[in-house]
Amino acid sequence: MDALDLQVDGFLFGAVKSGIRGKDRLDLALISCTAPATAAAVFTTSQVKAAPVLLGMERIKSGQVQAVLVNSGIANACTGKEGMAKARGAAASAALALGISEELIQVSSTGVIGQQLDMRCFEHLPRLVAGLGPDRAMDVARAIMTTDTVPKTAIRTLLIDGKPVKIMGMCKGAGMIMPNMATMLSYIMTNAAVSAEVLQGILQRSVNQSFNHITVDGDTSTNDTVLFLASGKAKNARIDDPKSAEAALLQESVNELTRDLALQIVADGEGATKLVTIKVEGANDDAEAEMAARTIANSPLVKTAFFGQDANWGRIIAALGRSGITFDQTTVDISFDTAKIVGNGLWLGTAAEQAATEILRQKSFTVVVSLHQGRGTCSIYTCDLSIDYVKINADYRS
Repeated sequence: MDALDLQVDGFLFGAVKSGIRGKDRLDLALISCTAPATAAAVFTTSQVKAAPVLLGMERIKSGQVQAVLVNSGIANACTGKEGMAKARGAAASAALALGISEELIQVSSTGVIGQQLDMRCFEHLPRLVAGLGPDRAMDVARAIMTTDTVPKTAIRTLLIDGKPVKIMGMCKGAGMIMPNMATMLSYIMTNAAVSAEVLQGILQRSVNQSFNHITVDGDTSTNDTVLFLASGKAKNARIDDPKSAEAALLQESVNELTRDLALQIVADGEGATKLVTIKVEGANDDAEAEMAARTIANSPLVKTAFFGQDANWGRIIAALGRSGITFDQTTVDISFDTAKIVGNGLWLGTAAEQAATEILRQKSFTVVVSLHQGRGTCSIYTCDLSIDYVKINADYRS
């Protein structure tokens, strides 16, 4: 994506090689607003929370953020009082370099759990601040990567009160992905004028329909963070009413953007060769549909069958059977895209399986499980489980 496309009025970006990940990797990044931005955030619901998450949860209560400091390579999770002191110290160093209050700094970290940050990396902050620019967002997107193979960005534009509004987002994540807010980080910037209360509601709803509906390996990170910052530079009448038409317009665009980013994460899943949508329909209610879809999407046997391009529907219906929902197995239909392989719980024969196998050779497809019990529906986005996933994670700390 072109650097100009990622510019958002009011925001500056930058990244440097600080040495955390070796001399040849961007690994320390900064997002800065020219004035305190209205802010909202969603964090991991894991009981094991990294120091930057705990600090972020404390500071986001003000509804304002002016800068976000991110390092990759070390997660600063399970690091005790020393780790918390280092998170605060990093924020203080960034605040000093920027000349702003440290309470306006959010800190994020991603990488290996349990290791302490080397604070010498933050000696590069004056150089990082000096290099900030409106056209350096892609450097940030690259610097936050860990096992990602590509940077992940998205943009949306719309009109609010006749004013051009832009939303730009970036994220990282390829493994340890089943955000339950939610290792995933995402930063969203807009020039819209909007209250912190409305922004928080928009973000929470958007996360629930996007990042919370993806899984690579069923693991929730200790560091999952989504931050949404609004500079107000669009000069639209500030959106204060969550039920207004303007709030609805913003919600729709943010939903599109976060779903775009979420699907980029799944497509870049560690070792992934397939992007798969698991759609369960006709469940007793949406909650049961989600339970069923998640169980299928997280099944190692199902995911390895996808990698092998094997239309092994038996693994799908077996996962459905242990999902904890109530259904009648004699009414279950299973299709790969439009190729139906199971009808009323029974295999439809060799020709149907061959058609389904052809679908599995595609890089992207949908598994539709129809239960015919009620109106509940849910889609979960996942990927296959390949040999490379094992290799990547076996060597992660090497």
